[in-house]
Amino acid sequence: MENLEDAIVAAKDQLPNVTPMPPAFQTEASAFELKSRLQWGEPGLTILDVRSHDLFNESRIQGAMNMPVDQLPGMAESSLQPQRDIYVYGGSEAETTQAVNLLREAGFRRVAHLRGGIQAWQEVEGQVEGVIEVPEPGEYNVMARMAAFGREKSKEKSVN
Repeated sequence: MENLEDAIVAAKDQLPNVTPMPPAFQTEASAFELKSRLQWGEPGLTILDVRSHDLFNESRIQGAMNMPVDQLPGMAESSLQPQRDIYVYGGSEAETTQAVNLLREAGFRRVAHLRGGIQAWQEVEGQVEGVIEVPEPGEYNVMARMAAFGREKSKEKSVN
């Protein structure tokens, strides 16, 4: 019996790891990577929009928190847990980089620069909210959502 158990363990060790996993945390993240983590339902992350309040109110990644770069890091220190994964985007790459550096200097170690910001997020058809966003007609239709998922996976393969 013991030989059979050893044989099973040895056979399992030779199999490829086929269990799907969400993307690992990276200090530079694409919109696809963030969207994939959200689709996995990972609750341990925060999305920070460091643009002005006006721009944030117009349009933002769904669920993002607004902390304008001129109010960092004080606002973050009183609101965020230092061990949490934080994805940051701003109005420009320079603004995002500045915010990421300020957060890291304040002791936040798991801070990711979201490349392309909200524009990249919209290109991968990520959920946005705000006063200028209007939901698509088929947004809550299951078949339309499945078709959109297929298109998204095709785009992701072409980018990678």
